[in-house]
Amino acid sequence: MAAHIGAPAAAARAHEELFAYWAGLRKAGLLPGRRDIHPKDFKRLLPTISLIDVFGDPPEFRLRLAGTGLYSVYGREITGRRLEDIYNSAAAEYWRGELTKMVKDRRPAVGVHSLAWRGAGHLSILWLRLPLASNGRDVDMILGYDAVVGMQGEATGIRAA
Repeated sequence: MAAHIGAPAAAARAHEELFAYWAGLRKAGLLPGRRDIHPKDFKRLLPTISLIDVFGDPPEFRLRLAGTGLYSVYGREITGRRLEDIYNSAAAEYWRGELTKMVKDRRPAVGVHSLAWRGAGHLSILWLRLPLASNGRDVDMILGYDAVVGMQGEATGIRAA
């Protein structure tokens, strides 16, 4: 099956747009903080935007905010939940590894993650995670954006917002 023409390209453009916004907020090599982020600046992306709190050592992660479009991806509300409350153990480990590396390196991360854990192996999330730091150095929050892409002709109740 062929992937939707344009869906990955649209996701890549959205990733580029949000990354450029985040990069434009950096000052003298310091990371932007949550206070620097203004949702009105990227309104069309809000349905699949997330904010993830980072706390503890080793870092733990909790969804502070999950856009309304993510409800259809996860099949329920995920705001306020930790990784292990959202994902099966393999998917939770994947996200813990990716987010921990990002926190340690203080660098953005991008990737693709299959939705097979949700019984939708024909769909994937093209994800972007951007580190935020109240003090400019220590990552205490992560700004996320997810785009769902899939295979043409597959019927599903999960769709991009």
